Amino acid sequence: MTTDTKIDIPVMADLAAEGKQVDYLYWVGCAGAYDLRYQKVARSFAKILNHLKINYAVLGTEESCTGDAAKRAGNEMLFQMQAMQNIEILNGYGIKKIVCTCPHCYNTLKNEYPDLGGNYELINYTEFLDEQIQLGNLKLDSNPFLNQSITYHDPCYLGRGNKIYDAPRNIVKAVYGEVKEMKRCKSSALCCGAGGAQMFKDAEKGDKEVNIERIEDVLEQKVDKLATACPFCMTMLTDGIKFKNKEDEVENLDLAEIVAQALDL
Repeated sequence: MTTDTKIDIPVMADLAAEGKQVDYLYWVGCAGAYDLRYQKVARSFAKILNHLKINYAVLGTEESCTGDAAKRAGNEMLFQMQAMQNIEILNGYGIKKIVCTCPHCYNTLKNEYPDLGGNYELINYTEFLDEQIQLGNLKLDSNPFLNQSITYHDPCYLGRGNKIYDAPRNIVKAVYGEVKEMKRCKSSALCCGAGGAQMFKDAEKGDKEVNIERIEDVLEQKVDKLATACPFCMTMLTDGIKFKNKEDEVENLDLAEIVAQALDL
C-alpha cells in the first residue's frame, strides 16, 4: 500500500488498550477483507466514515466469519461455534452499534445472533449513508455523476430479507437525481443467483444462468451505471456484464463507491 492510498482505520484492540470506546463498530465482512474487488468498497466506506469524523473502529484480525455460510449450508453446529466466538469478542469490548456493508453479515448479526446472546443495534450502511445525507452531513449536490443514468439492483438479504428498499434509492437519487427502475424491482426483484449458491457451484440444467437473466433486466434500461449493495451481487452482476461484452457501456458500482466518488474522497 502506498502513502497515497493508505487510510487510517482505527482498530478496536488498540482503542480498548487506551481505555477508549467507540460509537460504531464497522463489521467489514469476509468479502471486504479478502475479495480484491470488494476491498475497494470497504475502503470507500471507511473514507466516508473518516470524512464524517465518526467515532468508529474495526475488529481487524479479531473479526471472523459471522457463520452465515455455515448456517445456510445446514451446519448449525459450525454456525454456533463461529457466532459464539464473535459474540464473546463483541461483548468483551462492550459493542452497542454495528454498521455492516455486507447484507448477509447484517442479516445474521441482526436476526440470528440475539438467540445466542449477541444483542446489538445493527445498521446497514445504506441506512447510515441515507441518514447522513438527510442530516446534511454529506454534500452531494455537485458531483461528477450528474446527467448520467443509473439503475439499482435490490440484494435479497437487504430487500426481501430485511425490507430495506428506500434508503439505497434515496442515496442514488441524491447523486443521480433519479433511479431507472427495472421491471423486476423491490420485493419482486430477481435474485443475482448467489443466494441460491449459483456463485459457488456448476450450473444447473436450463437455458440460462440467473445472473445473465438479471443483467438482461439491467441492459434493458440502457443506463450508464448499475448500483449494487452486496458483495455477492457485485460479483454475479459484473460477471453478467462481462458475459454480454458490455464493460464499456455499463459500470457496476457499490453505493459506498458512488458516494465516495461523488465526494471526491
